Amino acid sequence: MSRTLWILGVIALALLTAPLLWPFEATAPDLTQRNLAASLTHPLGTDRLGRDRLARLLMGGQISALTGLAGMALTVLLGTAIGLASGLSRRLDPWLMRLTDLCLALPMLPMMLLIVMLFRAPLTASLGDTLGTFTLITTVIALTSWMQTARLIRAEVLRLSGMEFTQAARALGAGPWHLAIRHILPNCMAPLVTSATLAMAQAMIAESALSFLGLGFAPGTPSLGGLLHEALPYLGLHPARALAPGLMLAVIVLIVTGAGEAICQTHDPRGQTGRAHREDACQGR
Repeated sequence: MSRTLWILGVIALALLTAPLLWPFEATAPDLTQRNLAASLTHPLGTDRLGRDRLARLLMGGQISALTGLAGMALTVLLGTAIGLASGLSRRLDPWLMRLTDLCLALPMLPMMLLIVMLFRAPLTASLGDTLGTFTLITTVIALTSWMQTARLIRAEVLRLSGMEFTQAARALGAGPWHLAIRHILPNCMAPLVTSATLAMAQAMIAESALSFLGLGFAPGTPSLGGLLHEALPYLGLHPARALAPGLMLAVIVLIVTGAGEAICQTHDPRGQTGRAHREDACQGR
């Protein structure tokens, strides 16, 4: 197994278990311990409400990673469905591709902010603050990020549709959706993995951006973007308060994209397929 995958596994295990093993509470305030400096008891110190900053950093990484995973899953699912429909149907292809071009032309951040502001109150009222915000953010991420995946899958479907094994299956009477599920999708692993890793990285950055702007999770629920927002008043005196969540976000994003490259190389030992699909995704082809 690639070293990158081992590192990703270690980070995932640490994020899952550390909030449970670390003895300090991440959300309960203790005003007697406000703004303590780093020590053996509190390696990163405490915040203005006396909460242990290391506990909040671990919980914030966990929340941001789970949001990225959920956003990635929805993005890949939506993009794959649209890409398959576009590649298999000549009648739907022009309409779906024009819709994709339209969505790519829209300014994504203002659209995300608008959707969050419109639907945050009803969702949090019906599902609760944390679950409602989580559902809203992951849905918004998927609705604004599926286009690259759809284009990649459409291109791969068109390429595979002209190959001999799909033509033979079609000649034997296989329908379009049977052809897609049994013959095309299993051969789309490289672009799917590439899209998934890029989508997770983009989802984590989008969630951090929303939380940094104050439209993400509630202040009592830490996320990496929320911790960056909390660190703004202390940048001059305590820059480490912003450095720690920013560094964790950067490390997770880099490891996830590196893991995607490593997985692609297992499907193509020369690594050409993974790099080509990654370049196409980055360029929005």
